[in-house]
Parts: sequence; C-alpha cells; structure tokens
Amino acid sequence: MGELAVRPAAVAGMFYPAARAALRSALFGFLEEARRRLAPGAAAPKAVIAPHAGYVYSGAVAASAYARLAGLRGQVTRVVLIGPCHRVAVRGIALPAARAFDTPLGRVEIDQDAADRLRGLPTVQDSAAAHAADHALEVHLPFLQHTLGAFRLVPLLVGRARAEDVAAVLDALWGGPETLVVISSDLSHYLGYDAAVREDRRTIDAVLALEPAIDHEQACGATAVNGLIQVARRRGLAAELLDLRNSGDTAGDKSRVVGYAAVAFVEPRAAARAPADAAADAGTAGQGEVLLGLARSAIGERLGIDAAGAGADAAFLARPGASFVTLTRDGALRGCIGSLVAHRPLGDDVRHNARAAAFADPRFAPLLREEFRAIRVEVSVLDAPQPLTVSGEADLLARLRPQVDGLILEYGAHRATFLPQVWESLPRPRDFLEQLKAKAGLPRGFWSDDMKVARYAVRKWAEA
Repeated sequence: MGELAVRPAAVAGMFYPAARAALRSALFGFLEEARRRLAPGAAAPKAVIAPHAGYVYSGAVAASAYARLAGLRGQVTRVVLIGPCHRVAVRGIALPAARAFDTPLGRVEIDQDAADRLRGLPTVQDSAAAHAADHALEVHLPFLQHTLGAFRLVPLLVGRARAEDVAAVLDALWGGPETLVVISSDLSHYLGYDAAVREDRRTIDAVLALEPAIDHEQACGATAVNGLIQVARRRGLAAELLDLRNSGDTAGDKSRVVGYAAVAFVEPRAAARAPADAAADAGTAGQGEVLLGLARSAIGERLGIDAAGAGADAAFLARPGASFVTLTRDGALRGCIGSLVAHRPLGDDVRHNARAAAFADPRFAPLLREEFRAIRVEVSVLDAPQPLTVSGEADLLARLRPQVDGLILEYGAHRATFLPQVWESLPRPRDFLEQLKAKAGLPRGFWSDDMKVARYAVRKWAEA
C-alpha cells in the first residue's frame, strides 16, 4: 500500500472552531453543561449515538453523549467511529487509507491492525475520496480527544450497505472495555418544528426498544444505527436516551429543523468467563451463570457428583429455548451436542444437551468421573434460525458474516451446522462453508440450487 497519508482537518472553521484555544473553550462549555445534567452513578456506555452537525446546532446534544465517557479516560484505547457517507458514493463500508486524522487538537492515529482485520470482510474497502471532505466522523474527534485523551481510531463511512454489514464490523472489533463504539447520525431533516418533534420521538422510541428498522428519512445514519441495534440486542445491551433536541431548540429557526439525539448503550455486568471470551459475551450475566451451573450439575448428577448451581428455578428457564453445550479439556473439544430449534423449556434443553455432550457424543468416549473437574463448560443459546434465499454459492459466501453467523446447511438427508464459534478456527468464509459441507457428508465443491441454508446468532457463556 506504500506510505499512508495523514487526513487533514477538512471542516475546522466551518463546523467547529479552527483555533485550538477557541475549540477547547467550546468543548469545555458544552461538556460542563452536559455534566450538570448527568445522573449520579450512571454506568459508562459501551457505545453511543451522537449527532454530527456544526457545533452551534448539535454540539450541546453531542456533549450529552461525551460527558458520559468521563470515567473512561485511560481505559478506552480504541474508538470504532462509524457514520454515513455524505459526499462520495461508496459501495459497502469505507476505511480512509490513511495512517492518522489531524484536528486542531492534534493527531489521532488509525488502528492499522484493526483496519487490516476489517479488510478481510467482503463489504469493507479503502476510499480516501470518501473520507477526504466528509464531516460525519471529523466533528466527533475533538470531543473524543478532549474526553479520552490518547486513543487509536477505526473510522468507517457507510455507503450502500446493509445493517448486517455494520453489525459484522462491530462484532469483529467489539473487544472489551478498551473499545468504544460511536455511531454518528442526525435524525429527521428539514421538517417543521412540531412535525420533527413527533417524528424524532417515534424514531428514538424504536431505538430504545432495540428495533432495527430505522429508515434514512428518520436518521441519515440509519444503516449504522440499525447495525448497532442488532448487535445490542444479541449482546444484551440496554439503550438509554441522554438528550433529544433539534436545531430549533439550539439555533433558533423553527421553520425547517434537523433532529439530534444522544443515546448510550450499556452492557450488562460481565459474566464470569475467561479473558479470551470477553468479546463473545452476550445476554445477561445472571442468566449465563445459571445456565453454566445447570449444565455442570446435570453432568455431575450422572457421575454421582453434587454440583448444584444457583438459580435453577429461574423463570427464564421455563421459556422455550434452543441451546448447544460444548465441553473442552485443555483447550481441545471433548463433546458438543445441541438443539437448532426451540422445542422444550430452555432449562430442560440445557440439561439434556449437557448430558448428551458428556456421555452421548459419538466422537468421544463417555466422560469419566475423574475428568469432571478438568472440563470447561460452554453454553450457547440460539436465536431462531433465519432462512437465507441465495442465488448461488458465491452469493452465500458474500452474505456470510464472519464471527457472527451460525450456519445450517441442508440437502436431502444431509444436514449439519456450525456455531459462530467455529469462525475462530475457520475465519475464511469459503473454508467455513466447505468444512460445513464435509460435516454434512457432501463432497467438496458441491452446490445445488435445492440446498437449504439458514443462519442464526448465539448468546454464549463459558466457564473461566
């Protein structure tokens, strides 16, 4: 690729002050006002949605999001910043092909390792032109610099893409507490004041309900917003409204306004798990602890070992659910059995699959009593599989989301699935698909238009 350029500030002096002292003063004023409105003890967010207009219009609303990050200075070392393309048409999602972004407050280095990982996704490309003059990401950088100090940046502009594509990017870089996600979006554009208030309230109600059906009339960054919502639903995040105003509130003219919101997405308390699994946490920690205890106790009962866990009478266990239970020993697979479709209460399903993984997986001898303390238990709860209609194998490969999709392949009497965890050992879509065909007993390179394909996501928890 050669020596990468530094992207200079393109909208300093237009969207925000170009002079360092004036910019710092503006940021301080916005953030101090926002901090006075903060609820005491508010949890630090994993992700925020914030607007990207000129500071005179949306700076106060953006500050409501950034004031919530005050406790993350020194902890967050990477920011994944995603917004919509405004000036150049892009097919997919664009990285800037730069090594850094400059602002009046200094230089922000690009996380090149993270960018290189994303370049392995089929929808991600480099486009210096898309980033050159776009304001959607740049206006956030001074807020981030002022609030977080030093960090590395992953800047992405979304063009013609799907929410699933954004979700795949977020899953690939979700990380742990070192990673913050910022989605850049305004709300409705150029409605009268009263109409905008009604429309923006409907939009925000959908965001808070984690309904990923926002359109581009409601929010210019709708694709990125929907992608974040998809991930938030799977990972058990809660959305919280921090601020909702429009340019009629901040700049005065109420005849044609633009809407702005600040929303925080907060993770549940992390479940007990090995550090390597931190990025794969989803759902609530309490549920994970109950499910892991349930699986281990079911195996222990068969071996005559008392390993009863807490919460076995939790109400959520009575709801229908589909699960997989995976056992490993010293990092090697020791058994894995599961259900693809919910057909009994989740608690019963986990107990059954735990015993089956330990004693009825035909690939392994039944688990011995002396192995009980050496195994590591992982429980995955599956979302309902979603059928995929594809035009052929190439279409399927293009639509697979590495690290996200579990896949079910069915052809006649041949059927097999891979959990999303399998992407860790088979990160290339073609390898993933070919190995799944082999598991189903189909020859390498085989394809038929009669093939049935479905994908699903999982929430998973693992013992430390």
